[in-house]
Amino acid sequence: MLTWLSPSLTWRIKTREKNLYLTFDDGPVPGPTEFVLDLLKKENIKATFFCIGHNVERHPAIFERIVNEGHGVGNHTYDHVDGWKVSVSDYEREIKRCGDIVNAPGGIGRPLFRPPFGRLTPAKIRAIKNYRIVMWDVLTYDFDNSLPQEECLDGSLNAVRPGSIIVFHDSYKAEVNMTYALPRFLDACRQRGYEFRMFESS
Repeated sequence: MLTWLSPSLTWRIKTREKNLYLTFDDGPVPGPTEFVLDLLKKENIKATFFCIGHNVERHPAIFERIVNEGHGVGNHTYDHVDGWKVSVSDYEREIKRCGDIVNAPGGIGRPLFRPPFGRLTPAKIRAIKNYRIVMWDVLTYDFDNSLPQEECLDGSLNAVRPGSIIVFHDSYKAEVNMTYALPRFLDACRQRGYEFRMFESS
């Protein structure tokens, strides 16, 4: 989906300051999510986790840890459905089912939503207008097992700019590349003078 076709979606935060917005998709699951949380705690960084509803139901203690450690949470549908392949009503049900168990701490502002695969239609955007739809401008491709770890890291770093929204995945599919790239990515960004921020209410 091209940015100019969907300007109402959040693709990047407009700022001249060297701020970055770190996000994770597809968890929570034992192993990858816990690796991320341990690293973020060590580095004193807050991030936003776009959670799949059925993963939250299966691993409530990990989800509780995300919230208790001060990270943001967002809706990533209940079953990770493709927005190009289901009806508007089915998509709304998926989001509601996930939203019933994934609630932004404090309830301030519009809840956050990220479409699986980044796939939405204009009709679905209109249907979920009560959500702030958060996309990205840096996709790490950590889920691509054919991508060497070094290329995952280098490509992500080359794409970063002030206000970037970065997507990693706390999933089994992405585990090999993510666990290699994430700590090196955080270190390199900080060496370049970047700071990691949370999304503000909207």
